Amino acid sequence: MTTEKPAPAADKPPAATPLELGIAEQVALYQREFPTVDPQVETIVQTLSRVARRMGVAYDRQLTVLGITSAEWEVLKALVVAGSPYRLGPGELAKRLGLTPAAMTHRIDRMVAEDLVTRERDESNRVRVIIELTENGRDKWLESMRMAAVFEEELLQDISDEERAALCGLLARMLRRIEQTQPDALGRTADLG
Repeated sequence: MTTEKPAPAADKPPAATPLELGIAEQVALYQREFPTVDPQVETIVQTLSRVARRMGVAYDRQLTVLGITSAEWEVLKALVVAGSPYRLGPGELAKRLGLTPAAMTHRIDRMVAEDLVTRERDESNRVRVIIELTENGRDKWLESMRMAAVFEEELLQDISDEERAALCGLLARMLRRIEQTQPDALGRTADLG
């Protein structure tokens, strides 16, 4: 005689399997395997890592809605940060983004086809190429910033102005420390070769 499991109720979804451990659980497992780990430090680091990862996913979703990639957004940002008239040479763009010239050329090719940037010869120096932000590219960048501002305000809604100020100071100190001890802020790992 076999017994069948009852079917789950139609109004109750099956229990979801967690994709990642809770931070406290993860830290406890780390302590089990590496007893000298500082649980407070590990909790802070794991929380920062998870916040950064989830923020990245949220930003990528917003960019998808706009029809651009995070790689394209980085180029748009570099041109906006350069200031009006939002123009840079491809070599300078590659340097700012930590890319090889070939990778930069490939990215620019796509962005020209998508009307995000133009690529023209410099009138004063015909050997030099200039990459310039288009109106469409600037509009996409501005809309991404508007979307991000709404998300970021929602993210911090439960943190008071005083707590925000304290958090800014603490994170700035952490950033200074990592920039001093790991000087390649662009994340390149050439020294790990």
